[in-house]
Amino acid sequence: MRSSKLIDGKLCEEFTPGYYGVCAIGGMLSAGTTHLAITPLDVLKVNMQVHPIKYHSISTCFTTLLREQGPSAFWRGWAGKFFGYGVQGACRFGLYEYFKKVYSNVLVDQNKSLIFFASSASAEVIANVALCPFEAIKVRVQAQPHFAKGLSDGFPRIYASEGFHGLYRGLVPLLGRNIPFSIVMFSTFEHTVNFLYKKLIQKRREECSRAQQLSVTCLAGYAAGSVGSIISNPADNIVASLNNKKASTLKLAVKKIGFLNLFTRSLPIRIMLVGPVVTLQWLFYDSIKLLSGLPTSGHVTKDIKEEEKPQCR
Repeated sequence: MRSSKLIDGKLCEEFTPGYYGVCAIGGMLSAGTTHLAITPLDVLKVNMQVHPIKYHSISTCFTTLLREQGPSAFWRGWAGKFFGYGVQGACRFGLYEYFKKVYSNVLVDQNKSLIFFASSASAEVIANVALCPFEAIKVRVQAQPHFAKGLSDGFPRIYASEGFHGLYRGLVPLLGRNIPFSIVMFSTFEHTVNFLYKKLIQKRREECSRAQQLSVTCLAGYAAGSVGSIISNPADNIVASLNNKKASTLKLAVKKIGFLNLFTRSLPIRIMLVGPVVTLQWLFYDSIKLLSGLPTSGHVTKDIKEEEKPQCR
């Protein structure tokens, strides 16, 4: 069997421990590197959320930070972005594939959307427990210049003064932000891939070139990221507020920000961030899968050629 795998160019078979390992590594590398790359935009977003009066627009926030703190301000919190979202990406993508297989076996006759929802939600809970301490440090480092330089001094400072509560203060709103985002993101991606292959390309996935397959991945990834960012924006504002102690409870944070502002504050820059980032994540993730000899992501309900077979006969 080993020789056949080498001939096929496969690193492992689908739905084996090796397969889930490749998915986890792919998710870690894709999420960690893309989030690292957009750290300057994330700094702008967090400061606009935490200090909305001072930073009332993207241009104002950029020029003010540049003038007051210098170019280095735009890379504050980079370590939290890279390591935190790398861990989250490993859990999000790797566990999503695992849970999707488990739920597909259990919920045999159920609608595929239900399987996508349950798989993404299950994976995201674990992913956010891993992410939360990194996010707590990152947000404070970005919005409070004198709090800490990064993870190395931020972790012990929060733990010494607030314990685990300080590191997990924003877990509930983080789950409120990322679970809906993950559900919408994965479901939108899966259905978009299915639509593109069945309605537009009208060819089997394996009959398409790698470039064509990755083009489908990019289109589906952008759709998934853009829709997900709109759904999760209110909780994102609450996370920034709680981690910077602008409010002590979830109820006070909502009241202080304002219901309408939950949906509109920092939304344009968040769409600018999330859409391209999620697209790149899926591109890197599926590129790693292709290089490992595995198929690209996304469920296609029925093969095009199978629909044509009766007519051919």
